[in-house]
Order: sequence, then structure tokens, then C-alpha cells
Amino acid sequence: MGLKDIAVFMDRDGTVSKEIGYVNDPTRYELLPRTGLAIKKLNQNGIKAILATNQAGVARGYFKEEMITKVHNKLERLLEKEDAYLDAIYYCHHHPDVGEGKFRKKCDCRKPEPGMLIKGEEEFGVDLNKSYMIGDKISDVEVAHKVGSKGILVLTGYGMGAYKHEREDWPVEPEYIAEDLFDAVEWILMDIKARES
Repeated sequence: MGLKDIAVFMDRDGTVSKEIGYVNDPTRYELLPRTGLAIKKLNQNGIKAILATNQAGVARGYFKEEMITKVHNKLERLLEKEDAYLDAIYYCHHHPDVGEGKFRKKCDCRKPEPGMLIKGEEEFGVDLNKSYMIGDKISDVEVAHKVGSKGILVLTGYGMGAYKHEREDWPVEPEYIAEDLFDAVEWILMDIKARES
């Protein structure tokens, strides 16, 4: 299978790690169970594993931008312990209505805008039509559909609430609803196999 041109983009809070609100200290940051295993599976199959996360806490003044780097350093260390790694970490620190200076901006990277996925396409030469976005909000599925990727909703984080209480109002339907990141990756591998056979 030619998997080098496929990327799996993942939301952070509620998808890769526990949803605890704005992460203003690395000690509060924890991976969800089976995250390391899920990302390792992507690594072993030669599929790009890319984090794509909105981090408007900076614009809102909850923490400095360096905090995002500290948290992501911890994320990478936690994954390393499980022999897993991310090929790239993209984040959007903008907010259209709050914040000062460069942080207050209507940008093309804040999901559901597709800027972070397009960056992955440019930096890694991935084919977005063959790629995937996993997240715990329907906006993660929206961003996938904007670029021709498949969108998967996980029931971790805000996912269960979105599924139970917001489903009738969803502007888009996920290609798959997964128990967690690991389940989503298992489905993706099956989907790729089905597509290539």
C-alpha cells in the first residue's frame, strides 16, 4: 500500500489528551488511554501523524504562547515513552473577537478553517483527498470535508455530548464515529485497505 501520501490530522484536547479546559500548566496535561498505541500504529504504517489544534487560550490571555510549547514538549515525551511520535504539531493561537495584536485575527488556520491541513499538504506533500481528520467536535469533521478528507468524530472529550445532544443540528456527518483515537485509527487502516483493494 502506498501510504506515504496519507496524513491523519488529530485534534489535541479531548482527542489525543484529556479535555480539562485550557491547559495552563504542563503538569495538568495527560494523554488519553491508547493514544500512544494509536499514533504508533500510524508511525508503523508510514502514515503521517499530525496534530492540528486550536489554542485560543493565548488570545484570551489565559497563558503565554510559550505554555503551548511546554505542553507540546510534554506530549512528545509521553509519546516517546510509548515508541510513538508526531510528524508535526500545528496550532492556531488566534481568535477573531478577543485578544491583542497578532492574536486577534480572523485567520484561515482556526478550525473549522482548513489552514492547518493545507499546511500539512504543503510541508509533507500529502494528498488531502486520501487523508483524515479526527476530533471530538463536529468542527473537526467540517474542516476535513472542506479539503476533501474524511472526518471522524471520537466519543472522548466533548464527542459524546456532541453525539447525544447536537446530532440533529450537525452541518456535516462524520464518515465514522469512534470510541477513541485508537478505534479511529483501526477504522482508518481498514478504510485505506478497502480503498486500495
